[in-house]
Amino acid sequence: MTDTLLRIGTRGSPLALAQAHQVRSLLARLHRCDESRFEIIVIKTTGDVIQDRPLGEAGGKGLFTKEIDAAMLDGAIDIAVHSSKDLPTMLPDGIFVPGYLPREDVRDALISRHGGTIADLPRGAVLGTASLRRQAQVKRLRPDIRIELLRGNVETRLRKAESGEIDATLLALAGLNRLGLSHRATGVLPIEDFLPAVGQGAIGLTARNRDAASQDKIAGILDADTGHALTAERAFLAALDGSCRTPIAGHARVANGLVVFQGMVLRLDGIETFDISAQDTIENAHAMGERAGRQLLARLPEGVLP
Repeated sequence: MTDTLLRIGTRGSPLALAQAHQVRSLLARLHRCDESRFEIIVIKTTGDVIQDRPLGEAGGKGLFTKEIDAAMLDGAIDIAVHSSKDLPTMLPDGIFVPGYLPREDVRDALISRHGGTIADLPRGAVLGTASLRRQAQVKRLRPDIRIELLRGNVETRLRKAESGEIDATLLALAGLNRLGLSHRATGVLPIEDFLPAVGQGAIGLTARNRDAASQDKIAGILDADTGHALTAERAFLAALDGSCRTPIAGHARVANGLVVFQGMVLRLDGIETFDISAQDTIENAHAMGERAGRQLLARLPEGVLP
């Protein structure tokens, strides 16, 4: 019987499994062993079960992580693989984020039979999404477009847009790339109009604080620049007390030793947007993100945040 080096917890969606298998493949290559030494354990989360309402109404981002966190604290898994945009800014005591894989493309992709841009959609078109950020960004450009709640896995959302059940949907290009489905995107939206969600495109790993052995095993697959960028983004989100009830976007990148950041809060109807830019050294990534969040928070009119 093969000795297991690590037990990897993950959600069971096709995208979550693709990400977990990517982590397992990288670990096997790093440790020069067979992938079977890294066991993937699928954990059903509340967020996977609830499909009939927005996450903000059901409890927020923790719906995709709490059962996985519980398994980790109980010792049933050693590490967990997450889409970083699903990670709450506050994790349970005893769990932290040791790092991230190199970041994928952060942009949003449009799927529609009508064309490759938001401008191509017919007047009064129905766009399906569960993301308040995407809803507000679409409304900012096209107030006439109607938004319909669309939950479910990637294939389900693709099928509804391609069949004409809805006129369009938006998905993270990174997820389509990881599933080998990027050819089904009809357009890729510019960051200037569609600043991504905090963490979009990054696979994050969580571990127990005191489990040095597991942390040592994964250290070699983690990307430092992605870590600096996500540190700034997540500090920004935490300063705003961001949840699934507010359209918030944020993106950071590392360039020449600096973390360059853009953040945005929108009204749900897209009529007003509030943005901020900042940059600082990688050592100050957290402080810079937190400062940007507090500065933007001070500028927000009453009622923008719940």
